[in-house]
Amino acid sequence: MQAVAIEQYGDAHQLKMLTLPIPTINEHQVLVQTKATAINPIDWKLREGHLTSMFQWTFPIVLGWDLAGVIVAVGSAVTQWHVGDEVFARPATTNRGTYAEYAAVDDTLLAPKPANLSYEAAAAVPLAGETAWQALFDHGHLQPGETVLVQAGSGGVGSYAIQLAKSIGAHVITTTSAKNFDLVRDLGADEIIDYRTEKVTEKARNVDLVVDTIGGQSQVDAWSVLNPTTGRQVSIVGQAPETAASIQNTEMTFKAIWLTPNGEQLKRIAQLMTDGKVKSIIDTVFPFSAEGLIKAHKLSATNHSTGKVVIKF
Repeated sequence: MQAVAIEQYGDAHQLKMLTLPIPTINEHQVLVQTKATAINPIDWKLREGHLTSMFQWTFPIVLGWDLAGVIVAVGSAVTQWHVGDEVFARPATTNRGTYAEYAAVDDTLLAPKPANLSYEAAAAVPLAGETAWQALFDHGHLQPGETVLVQAGSGGVGSYAIQLAKSIGAHVITTTSAKNFDLVRDLGADEIIDYRTEKVTEKARNVDLVVDTIGGQSQVDAWSVLNPTTGRQVSIVGQAPETAASIQNTEMTFKAIWLTPNGEQLKRIAQLMTDGKVKSIIDTVFPFSAEGLIKAHKLSATNHSTGKVVIKF
């Protein structure tokens, strides 16, 4: 099969088209023919060598951990899935990711692709959508009627977080630039803060939950807008050095999270998408090629793409 992989860490030009064996599946896996994948920050951070302490893999490394496609083979113990099923998934994090014509996926991590979604729209969902879900509900414990501040609401995780929060009846505040006001309003944002011209600390008060997708000073500033007794902040980018001091001797809480792939959560997101309550926002679709992946990585690394950057096979 053809796969875009790296044979050493470095810049985007390390992404090369290689011929690799089609993955061998175990009894609890399926083999998916990839129709689309998507780019996430983990992709280019790993490519640059920043995650070697977490993933000590041998080269070549196939990046990519979003997938939409068609099942072409099933393991001997798989009962829920069949050849020909259209699926999407956030596969397990291995050195054989989804920048490839075929991918092996654990049967518990799959969800049926909603019929009203293209492969590109489906591929945009799993990593960012599941991250948003876990930040809001598993770790943020968001309840109907509570107020949540979603940082960078026009980004990949942020755009799903707004919609998922609205789906349970939360009040959503988000930050973005003026050019994306209509977009985040359409996604369900109740209040919008222009991060270029306005200060979160002056526009928000008594927030129950902050979903931090930016880190740094944005994470530090958010403490002053939280409810002092119920406030909690969940970050998908780690803990800023000042955070420990910010919550010392308070009832506010902080948690930095790392996604745990979860097929059951993806199925629930899929139902919301089938019902028209959640949709994918796609910035650009690039073709599956070394050049396409290089351009996609460069765009994603600007941190200014609107929604997701997708690769079409």
